[in-house]
Amino acid sequence: MATAITAANSPVAGEEWWRGAVIYQIYPRSFRDTNGNGIGDLRGIVEGLDYIASLGVDGIWISPFFTSPMKDFGYDVADYCGIDPSFGDFDDFDAIVAKAHKLGLKVIIDQVYSHTSDEHAWFKESRQDRTNPKADWYVWADPKPDGSPPSNWQSVFGGSAWQWDGPRRQYYLHNFLTSQPDLNVHNRDVQDALLEAARFWLDRGVDGFRLDALNFSMHDPELRDNPPSGIPIEQVTRPFDMQIRKYNQSHADIPAFLERIRAVIDEYPGRFTVAEVGGPEPLEEMKAFTEGGKRLDSAYNFDFLYAEQLTAEVVRNSLQHWQGTPEEGWPSWAFSNHDAPRAITRWSNGEDSAQIARLNMLLLCALRGNPIIYQGEELGLPQGFVAFEDLQDPEAITNWPHTLGRDGARTPLPWDAKAPHAGFSNANQTWLKLDPAHATYAVSEQAGDPQSMTSYTRRLLAQRTALPAMVRGSIELLDTPAEVVAFIRKHPSGDVLCAFNLSDGVVEWQPPFDCNCAVIVASEQGVGTGRTISTSMSRRSGYWATLAG
Repeated sequence: MATAITAANSPVAGEEWWRGAVIYQIYPRSFRDTNGNGIGDLRGIVEGLDYIASLGVDGIWISPFFTSPMKDFGYDVADYCGIDPSFGDFDDFDAIVAKAHKLGLKVIIDQVYSHTSDEHAWFKESRQDRTNPKADWYVWADPKPDGSPPSNWQSVFGGSAWQWDGPRRQYYLHNFLTSQPDLNVHNRDVQDALLEAARFWLDRGVDGFRLDALNFSMHDPELRDNPPSGIPIEQVTRPFDMQIRKYNQSHADIPAFLERIRAVIDEYPGRFTVAEVGGPEPLEEMKAFTEGGKRLDSAYNFDFLYAEQLTAEVVRNSLQHWQGTPEEGWPSWAFSNHDAPRAITRWSNGEDSAQIARLNMLLLCALRGNPIIYQGEELGLPQGFVAFEDLQDPEAITNWPHTLGRDGARTPLPWDAKAPHAGFSNANQTWLKLDPAHATYAVSEQAGDPQSMTSYTRRLLAQRTALPAMVRGSIELLDTPAEVVAFIRKHPSGDVLCAFNLSDGVVEWQPPFDCNCAVIVASEQGVGTGRTISTSMSRRSGYWATLAG
């Protein structure tokens, strides 16, 4: 196994370790099960840290492991400062932090400030009556005179975003499941409670937070109806998409709350914050959330996570908004995660999946910002097949069969091709079935193969770490044919040319300047370092080349 590149030796060491850092996302339910209950756990993360560190990443992001009824698998939090017994206990979590830090890895965890579970003690108190101390901690509203909901807002998972509650004789807002009531984050007491939860984990040694569904954290107090989006009904998989979400998310007061978060983070030097920003036009919010170093450090959106195809136009449109202008925040990028079908399946059209896996990783790690690698991408893992009767995700069940759903991206990680459940668990049954086809992608099958996707990822990340231009350098987009996207990552220590043919045909292209160029890493299998670049770019291929002269 390759030697880990520790933070002490990395260009991202120090208080701004996160600027250009490569983050590995762990979905704990599906990472590794050590107690035989069929669910991945914190101890499994401890055991897997050596493998993760060997890839050459700088940190890990762990999806929720907090106390939860698991109706949305941890994103329905019942106790912000508790660990669900299905994952382990605080000794296990402390072991993760200690071992990760010893290996030079930073530890980022989720924070869900938009909503809680309806089993949270705050909500149980809030729903008792209209006068209790937490009566205004959630979004409550009277019905219209005809008894209908207060507004036309739709939930992400389908149907009205309002649920009638008998004890209060009011509706409460839920932008997601009915069991996920929205917090009233306009309320300063709610903000204070959330900030105390953040301090709890910072005191425990975490290095930062990924803030979930952040632009859902505040609503329009006037409860005005959303306007229609105009999407044709044949393109609709959920009513949520038929509205422009003008009033149930993206409130103008959110940045002020982020400044309060930043004040807490600044009490703990060297910590990192990255926001998830969804929606059809997230750029303005991402800029606002990361503006001027006074709010969050970084943000990412769904430009790539929901893209049906990877094209040069998609890449250019995303990159041109993040070129390092003054007061601009620092972007992060993800091609796959627990909320989106795996990119290899979305972008391969059922063929050349190994080639697409390499191309995806090469491009992801070339972008100016923080690459976020979702567990299994380093294995080239495609979307797992999950039969309807085995689905667990409420969104996948609701929208069947019109979307790939999220379960196929959450199937267990294969560790050992010859073991039951590919080494993920020794239980009779796992929480989500492993796709048998994934066994051939197992860590055990790739570890000793220099041509494997895992070996390619290690070589790629080692090259990236050795090149300051690829970690923190600026970016300059080049004029190219429509099928090609190319840019230069610039740094005083040396520049790197990055070029990608994202089409299905050969394209003739060379840089529009005279230079001596040597390929240091390419997506094509078998292409070694030191090769002079060619004017002919094969289909679905890319390379990084050092520039001299």
